[in-house]
Amino acid sequence: MLVLGIETSCDETGIGLVDSEHGVVGEALFSQVDIYQPYGGVVPELASRDHVRKLIPVLQEALGTFDLQQIDAVAYTAGPGLIGALLTGAVFGHSLAWALGKPALGVHHLEAHLLACMLDTPTFAPPYLALLVSGGHTQLLEVRRLGDYRLLGETRDDAVGEAFDKVAKMLGLAYPGGPAISELARRGHPARFHFPSPMADHSGMDFSFSGLKTHVMNTLAHHKQDEQTKADIALAFEMAAVKALIIKCARALSQTSHKRFAVAGGVAANQRLRDRFAEFAADGIQVVFPKPALCIDNGVMIAYTAMLRLQAGQAPSPTPFVQARWPLSDLRPL
Repeated sequence: MLVLGIETSCDETGIGLVDSEHGVVGEALFSQVDIYQPYGGVVPELASRDHVRKLIPVLQEALGTFDLQQIDAVAYTAGPGLIGALLTGAVFGHSLAWALGKPALGVHHLEAHLLACMLDTPTFAPPYLALLVSGGHTQLLEVRRLGDYRLLGETRDDAVGEAFDKVAKMLGLAYPGGPAISELARRGHPARFHFPSPMADHSGMDFSFSGLKTHVMNTLAHHKQDEQTKADIALAFEMAAVKALIIKCARALSQTSHKRFAVAGGVAANQRLRDRFAEFAADGIQVVFPKPALCIDNGVMIAYTAMLRLQAGQAPSPTPFVQARWPLSDLRPL
């Protein structure tokens, strides 16, 4: 089975081709990051318009030597995401499927992130625990089987990726904030500032990052804002944010019998987070990260998720549908 996946939930136009026998056989991605530098964040209307412009060129790049007639199914991100951006992919995907006489399937964006870890590690399969960390979501989940996800904890305010973006803006860094803060933090002195990890001592597995942002703002207000100070603050913030994630994940592992853990979403590309999770190996925990290209939004994970669902008996989507808000709990096991 050869599935074409289309991703347009936010600011990346991604298309991927996944074959049931050969894995990933084609992929292309266009990021709109440069468009939003003057704004410091995504502008929904601009995102939708740019998806319209880029879908066909990105499709042609992803296809390579493949012919459209070789495709067995078309998948697209149905939500959650920016409603206008989602509509561009849904309408494009259904139109393409209709023209080819192939089935179309709307895919849950977060489920695709959760399952992307299995692409590079085929032996890794449910049940497992997962940390989903991105600009819009910070959730700790139990992945029981395809479509069966139990929420263990989530952020009470900002997602960790959103916190990175806002702190980067405080520091005068470019959007997106995650890579910019990580780059600046490499020049920081770890002994200068020690920021508290939010909710570290709080029972349960929820997260919070608003207080940490406030701590950054207050520290900036009381110190000379030279480049070294900014680097030291960036490092202290990154260390505190990563520590908060690690503490709650370790708690989830200690309270369950799971020995497998996946980390997914854009923040999963953060090297400090990857290094800290490597420490779990000493306790016999297998930790899997998607490769960095699969951590960000991409069409490959959409195609892969659709392939798994179609193979499990999922019925195609008869008409285009999108949902800006779509809890994982709304999905049903297959």
